[in-house]
Amino acid sequence: MERSAAARKGIELSFTDALGRHREISDEVLKEFLLAIPDRPAHPLLPDHLIISGEAHLLEFSGQPGVVEWQLTDDRGLTVGSGRTCDGPALIAAPADGVYTLKARTLDGVEDETTVLSVSAPAWQGGFERRWILAVQLYGIRSRRNWGIGDFTDLADVMRWAAAAGAAGVGLNPLHALFDDEPAVCSPYSPNSRHFLNPVYIDVEKVSGHRPSVSESPLTDLLSSLRARDSIDYVAVADLKQRTLRDAFVNFSTSDHDSEDRWRFAEFRKTEGKRLRDFACFEVLRGLNAGPWWEWSAEWSAPDDARLAAFRRGDHANEIEFVEFLQWCAHEQLQACCDLDRELAMPVGLYLDVAVGVRADGFDAWYEQMAISRALSVGAPPDILNTAGQDWGLAGFNASGLAARMFQPFRDMIAASMRYAGAIRLDHVLGLNRLYLTPRGYRPDQGAYVRMPLEMLLGLVALESRAHRCVVIGEDLGTVPEGFRERLADWGIWSYRVVMFEREWAKTPAGFIAPEDYPAMSLATFSTHDLATFAGWLSAGDIKVKAALGLDPGETEAQRSDAIRLFAQMMDERMSIYDAVGFMARTPSKLLSVAIEDLFGVIEQANVPGTVDEHPNWRRKLPVPIEDWNEQIDVARLRSALAARNISSVKSWTCKS
Repeated sequence: MERSAAARKGIELSFTDALGRHREISDEVLKEFLLAIPDRPAHPLLPDHLIISGEAHLLEFSGQPGVVEWQLTDDRGLTVGSGRTCDGPALIAAPADGVYTLKARTLDGVEDETTVLSVSAPAWQGGFERRWILAVQLYGIRSRRNWGIGDFTDLADVMRWAAAAGAAGVGLNPLHALFDDEPAVCSPYSPNSRHFLNPVYIDVEKVSGHRPSVSESPLTDLLSSLRARDSIDYVAVADLKQRTLRDAFVNFSTSDHDSEDRWRFAEFRKTEGKRLRDFACFEVLRGLNAGPWWEWSAEWSAPDDARLAAFRRGDHANEIEFVEFLQWCAHEQLQACCDLDRELAMPVGLYLDVAVGVRADGFDAWYEQMAISRALSVGAPPDILNTAGQDWGLAGFNASGLAARMFQPFRDMIAASMRYAGAIRLDHVLGLNRLYLTPRGYRPDQGAYVRMPLEMLLGLVALESRAHRCVVIGEDLGTVPEGFRERLADWGIWSYRVVMFEREWAKTPAGFIAPEDYPAMSLATFSTHDLATFAGWLSAGDIKVKAALGLDPGETEAQRSDAIRLFAQMMDERMSIYDAVGFMARTPSKLLSVAIEDLFGVIEQANVPGTVDEHPNWRRKLPVPIEDWNEQIDVARLRSALAARNISSVKSWTCKS
C-alpha cells in the first residue's frame, strides 16, 4: 500500500547515482516522504492537468462516462468554452494564453475539475544576439559612499560602468528577502521569501524621511570602519541600517512634506495587496513567537485572513507598516535601476538569480503550506564532487500541492522573479523534472527523487517569460537526464554552459569543447559562485581550500594541472582572463557572462559548498572600489576581447558618486 501511495505522489523508490551506485529508499524514509507530501487530487474524469499549445486539444475522458458536460472558465469565473459529448472525446479550442479551470460532469453526477494551461509559444528569446553581461555579487561591491555593503545605488553605478564597457546587462546574486533579525545568516540562496527583497541593499541616504547626520558624528567613524573591512560585518551593517531606517520611517510618517512619496507608498501597499500585508504580519509574528512557525500557537501556525486583519489593526500596526515601508524603499530603488537600463539602452538590463527553494521556517513555506514541503530538504545525491551527497537546507514545491492550488504558487514565484529582470537564471532547473529530497534529520545519501510535472512547469515559465519579456536560463549542471536539455530548448529555456565543465569527456584526454560547438540558446560563463574563479582555477586555490577544510575537492591537483594544460593548448598558451573572455566571446551563445572577480584576479570563490562558518561565504568584498575600476581594469583590452560579440563603440564612464 505504501508503495502504491509513493507512486501516486511521484516518489521514486530507487535510482542510480552519478557514481553508478544503485540506491533504494528505506521503508523508514519512505514513511517520512508519505507524511510530508499531500495526496494528489483525485480525478475520476480528467487528467491531473492539461496543456493546450496548439489551436485545439482533443480530450479523452477517463473510464466510460457516457454523456459528459464540460466548461472552461478563466480566473474571473467567466466561461470561455463549453460543450457536451457522448461516449467520445471533447474538442477544446485553445483560449488566449493563460491558466484556466476545466470542469466536467456526467449525467449520473460524477464531477471533476482540473487546471488547463494555454500557451501558444515558447519563452521570450530576448530580441538580441550574442551580447555579454557583467556578473557581480551585489553585497561585495566596494564604494566610498556605501555603508559597508553594496547597495542599489552601487548597482546603478555598476550598470553605468558596464554599459560604458559595452555590456548588455548586469548579473546579480539572488536579491530575495532573508531574515532581518538573523543578519549573520547571509546566504542569498536561503531565502525567507522569493517574493520580496532584502532590505540590506537599500541605500539609506536616499530613503524618504532620512535626515543626514552631521559629519563629525560617531557615525562617520563607524561607516569608515565598515567600508574599510575586506569582508562584510553583516551584524553591524544590518543593525546600523535598521536603526537609521526606523528613524527615517518615523520622519516619513510624521512629516507634512513628501506627500508624493506617501502617495507612492500607499499605491505600493495597495498594488502588492494581501501577500505584502501577510508578509509584514509574519515578520512581526516571528519576533513575538519562539521557534519556527509550526511550533507557534494554533492561531498563527497557518495564515488566517480574519486573525491577520485584526492583528494589523492592533498594537503592532506601526511595526507591520515599517516592514511594508522597507519593502517599498527596496522596490523604489531597484525599480530605478530597471528604469536606468532603458536609459542606458541595455537590452538585458538586470539578470537575476532565482533560488531553488526557501527556508522551511520562512514566509513562503508558511504562506504556501500545501505546495511547499517544509519537512523535506532539497539537495543532490552523491556525485563526483560531493561523494556524501548534498543537503541545501531548503524546502521546495511538491507536485500534489501545486496541482491542488492550480499551480498558482509556482506561477506567482516566477512572475515575482521576473518583475525587475530582463533575464533570470533558475537555479537547479533539473528540479522542474524531479527534486532530490531528504527528510530533515537524515543524511543526504538517504534521500530520494520526487517527480515534478515538468511540462506544466515549463509551460508556466514560458507563459510568464512572454508576459514579462524576460529571457530564462536554466542552471542545468550535474547529472542531466537524457533529453532534458532538449525539452528545455523546446520551451525556449536556455542552457547554462560553464567552460571549465565543457569537456569532451568521452575522449582521452578529455579536451575542452571548441567555442563553435556551444549551443546558441545558452549563456556561457567560465565559472559560478560555487566554483573557483578563473585565477583560483589556474592556481588550484579551490582544491587547496577544500582540502584544508576536510572536504572532498572532487579533483586532484594533478587532474587540475592536466585540465589547465589542455585549456592552454586550445588557447595557444595565451591564458590571461582577457584571453579566456575572448574564447567565450567566439561561442554562438546568445549571452556571455564575465565575472567582475575575474577581471580583478580574485582567487577566493564567493561560496564553498558544504561549508557554513568554516569559510567566509557571501562575505568577501571586491578588492577595488567602483570609483577606481577604470584604473584597475583594462577596459580597452576587455572590449577587444569581446569584439566577436559585435560590441558597438561607447563612451567611457567614470563613477561620480
